[in-house]
Amino acid sequence: MELEDQLNKDSLPKHVAIIMDGNGRWARQRGKARIFGHRNALQAVRDTTETAARIGLEYLTLYAFSTENWKRPKREVSALMELLVATINKEIKTLNKNNIRLRAIGDLESLPPATLAELRKGIEKTKNNTAMDVVLALSYSSRWEITQAMQHIAEDVKRGELEPEAIKEETISSYLATRDIPEPELMIRTSGEMRISNFLLWQLAYAELAFLPKLWPDFRGEDLVKAIIDFQSRERRFGMTSEQVKV
Repeated sequence: MELEDQLNKDSLPKHVAIIMDGNGRWARQRGKARIFGHRNALQAVRDTTETAARIGLEYLTLYAFSTENWKRPKREVSALMELLVATINKEIKTLNKNNIRLRAIGDLESLPPATLAELRKGIEKTKNNTAMDVVLALSYSSRWEITQAMQHIAEDVKRGELEPEAIKEETISSYLATRDIPEPELMIRTSGEMRISNFLLWQLAYAELAFLPKLWPDFRGEDLVKAIIDFQSRERRFGMTSEQVKV
């Protein structure tokens, strides 16, 4: 039986989020600079994205660059930004071929002008695609996102447009960068690290987590499929008992 045949297409997660970790270690194992790992991670992104679209996922969020990553050596950051520009430009044709829409969340205005311009171009060129959304988390951190949301809520309260007692969980969600994106049901992190690194803290409240030992450049679509098959074997209770879920 083919691996994808083991998937229950009636219970696919709508949204899978991935922390793409391990590029630097992958390069170091080969005696190369970290950027070598980033370059060789592109095939993992391409294969995972195409597999996600083929099996029927609706949203795939990739944690590409965190706000904390700006602290890395300037040479590495500059190389990453150049690589991002080249990759977006190169992948537009493939995204359109697979009917995939490109989106982005994060402090995008902090990106270098050339990177931001290329990103906006890619978003514009794919905006009418409908099969799946690929969301790049760039210059993103969840604490940044939640802080921004709280500031905007406070501004609306100050203007009298929002009553404090009217603030519910749904209200907070509507002020987040992901306000029109469903919460992930599954979050995958590669490289064996077992933490979520300031990624979608609010949105992952009830997500299933999968921590895989494989370094990101070695990750492929079949690894995504295996993670989803495992996800489908889990009982998701959302605070209820097993008996309540089975009713």
